[in-house]
Amino acid sequence: MNIALILSGGTGARMGTDIPKQYIRIEGRPIISYVLDTFEEHEMIDKIQIVADEGWHGLILQYAGKKLAGFSGPGLNRQYSILNGLTDILTYADPKDHVIIHDAARPLASSTTITEILQTLNNHEAVTPILPLKDTVYLYENGIFTGTAERAKLAAGQAPEGFLLGRYYEAVKGLLPDRILHITGSLQAALEAGMDAVPIPGDEGNFKITTMADLEKFRQIIQQRK
Repeated sequence: MNIALILSGGTGARMGTDIPKQYIRIEGRPIISYVLDTFEEHEMIDKIQIVADEGWHGLILQYAGKKLAGFSGPGLNRQYSILNGLTDILTYADPKDHVIIHDAARPLASSTTITEILQTLNNHEAVTPILPLKDTVYLYENGIFTGTAERAKLAAGQAPEGFLLGRYYEAVKGLLPDRILHITGSLQAALEAGMDAVPIPGDEGNFKITTMADLEKFRQIIQQRK
């Protein structure tokens, strides 16, 4: 079984909006609804678990489909939210199943990427889409440049990311009680646990909405599609 874990517990503080960005309406619909459509319509996704504050459950249910398995409570940070979601998923899924983790504020993930992640999980324990860095990356400390990073060995990670469910749950649980508060990316937990992780090509169109400019860009894309 393949389960999508949608993270929708963020507050959107960086955008300075009245409501979390994933619930902002674009062309009459909240951003999260576009994410739900993608996973609901994908033939390889069996269940959807959503991390969200209880106050937003009613809105989400207006756009959720038959694959919705349930809600999980947000944690102290993103990785804690993931742990909460994984814990609930394991009440109805097998440790050998696959989980694909995605952010509700990244509404343009393609079905092609989801398919490639799930197919790759048949031979590996973790999969992350990556994009090559285009700009030179400098190292600095205390306001002073200390060197230049080797760009060919660096990449930017994207969501969704896929994992072997039981193995990843143990990896995340192993971060308790303190290390989990300092994890910045889903894959980081898998790497620290020694999981077999591989990259696949990312998609530049699959951007995360973090600024008002991103919001306007997404609005224009949806308008063009209509």
